[in-house]
Amino acid sequence: MSVVKHFISKAKKRTEIDEFLQKKLEKAGYGGVNIAETPLGTHIVIYAMRPGLVIGRSGETIRELAKTLEEKFGISNPQISVSEIEVPELNPYIVATRIASALERGVHFRRAGFWALNQIMEAGALGAEIIISGKLRTERARYEKFRAGYLPKCGDPAIKYMRKAEVHVQLKPGIYGVKVRIMPPEAKFPDKIQIVEPSPELEATGAESEEKEASAETGQEMEKTEKESGRLLNNADT
Repeated sequence: MSVVKHFISKAKKRTEIDEFLQKKLEKAGYGGVNIAETPLGTHIVIYAMRPGLVIGRSGETIRELAKTLEEKFGISNPQISVSEIEVPELNPYIVATRIASALERGVHFRRAGFWALNQIMEAGALGAEIIISGKLRTERARYEKFRAGYLPKCGDPAIKYMRKAEVHVQLKPGIYGVKVRIMPPEAKFPDKIQIVEPSPELEATGAESEEKEASAETGQEMEKTEKESGRLLNNADT
């Protein structure tokens, strides 16, 4: 197998695992998964709003998940750990799932989109974008975009900090797609400059150094003037 095919198959497997966990742990408030291969096995971190439902009674559910991942997806020695999501409004999976469930209940797509966008921005996000696509009002499919704040689409901040998720929901007109992009509050941008004010100690040392420089300059000027006056006197004597 070539290197390109190897990485493509890895990405496909990660996507399949993500979709499987999303369906399996919907009630637990699934918020994403992080998979890392180690020499001892595969370390899997599941993010959820209710970790107790992921673990199960005396760890039954988590053992079941480990067995399924090993048999169905061929993961060697899966070690699963669960992490609780502190701010659900900053997790794109949870926001997209909430919008999808609101659409299933019959809430208008614009109301659901603006409601979710306000929740994200109130949680402290720097920027957010929600795209709802499908047969929204007519038989022809279209999309509606809801956007607020600062959200770059390309460059290092978009690759490094942006969180994104996509959820599909089946309704009477057809399948609706919900895309959510969130820029978290801890994101740093190269065009945002932060000016750090100096401490009083540094200011005092800076003032002392300036005084020393000024005194040295005045001393040099006095020496120059003395030399020039001495030359003038010598010339006058001659």
